[in-house]
Amino acid sequence: MVQVVRRLSAGIGSVPLRNSNPERELRRRHSSTSSHQPSPASIEPATTSSTCLNETIDGSHQFKIMGYSLAKGMGVGKYLASDTFSVGGYDWAIYFYPDGKSSEDNAAYISLFIALASDGTDVRALFELSMLDQSGKDRHKIHTHFGRALESGPYTLKYRGSMWGYKRFYKRTTLESSDYLKDDCLSIRCSVGVVKSQTEGPSSYAIPVPPSNIGNNFGKLLESGKGTDVSFEVGGEVFAAHKLVLAARSPVFKAQLFGPLKDHNTHCIKVEDMEAPVFKALLHYIYWDELPNLQELVGLNTSWASTLMAQHLLAASDRYALERLRLLCESKLCEGVAINTVAITLVLAEQHRCSQLKAVCLKFIALPENLKAVMQTDGFEHLQESCPSVLTELLQHVAKFGEHCATARGKRGAYREDALLLDGSDVNGRRVKQRMR
Repeated sequence: MVQVVRRLSAGIGSVPLRNSNPERELRRRHSSTSSHQPSPASIEPATTSSTCLNETIDGSHQFKIMGYSLAKGMGVGKYLASDTFSVGGYDWAIYFYPDGKSSEDNAAYISLFIALASDGTDVRALFELSMLDQSGKDRHKIHTHFGRALESGPYTLKYRGSMWGYKRFYKRTTLESSDYLKDDCLSIRCSVGVVKSQTEGPSSYAIPVPPSNIGNNFGKLLESGKGTDVSFEVGGEVFAAHKLVLAARSPVFKAQLFGPLKDHNTHCIKVEDMEAPVFKALLHYIYWDELPNLQELVGLNTSWASTLMAQHLLAASDRYALERLRLLCESKLCEGVAINTVAITLVLAEQHRCSQLKAVCLKFIALPENLKAVMQTDGFEHLQESCPSVLTELLQHVAKFGEHCATARGKRGAYREDALLLDGSDVNGRRVKQRMR
């Protein structure tokens, strides 16, 4: 290659000049070059392009109304509202008017609307409101924008609180003898398609990059056992690990292994008050950055086993200051909230400052169909003993739920009875000892 470069360099200096007069030669070259330049009129203008893509981000929410007959008589213009749900970056809520929205209809119709529940200006969207047929024949009552041409385009909601729907969604007398109402329960589904516009310029070349596999690499390091320099004895089992990895992931491990008050014997550290499967799950997260299969760890293929493991792992995550693991456990417990486990989960949420999980548990227990059943569990007795202050918050949730969802006197009476029992009193207000069956 060096020889080739030298030959090329030498060739540059060996080309003879045609004219010994430098000025004449420069004029000749300029004239020759100018004669081949195209005129401005013959130059074609550069052409570029871009594309505006209009599409919808879709989502749906199902809203069940239990105890429909007790909601009647609320009054014209009064409504029951669903939880808010998010679609396309905005929050939405379903509003059901059992006595109608307009006084001119004299409560002859039910009204149904979808409302923008978050801040927004000129939000364009497609909507679908459905009252579900509960006979299994799929003859749903549907009003929809989807799947058809709209003369004026998608509907525009101007500001927070704007609504789309129908004052006369369905005649109330017809509803009450139809398959839409079953066991005094209605089921409503709302679909939202938020319109989004995106302009794309000319496509550019791209090289695909695979996702990060650092968790996989560290996980295999743990599995191989190579280079381990610390061991933990937990529940009669020994787990080997790497000090630097543990210290990088947990400030508690960092202080324990490298801090000024570190353990004197870091060859084998004994971990108290923790089961071996829980510590194994903790190490799995530290190295893999994800939850393991919780059912496999306990050897039981049940949702209860998974919830139990998540409860223990939540406490371990707080113990070792692993914030993301704590949130993962919160999410897992939120998905698996159930009658027989919710009270213990609420205790853990209170003890480990899990505000989101605590709110979910309180809301679940406060539901009239859940409250009495939860009160009969051993977990509720543990809740009373360990976190009595939470019972006050639970009473507040029961009261709010009753005010929001029921106005009939009989319904309020049922709430009052449950609320008094929560407080350790009988239905006449006398203090009694709560008995668990």
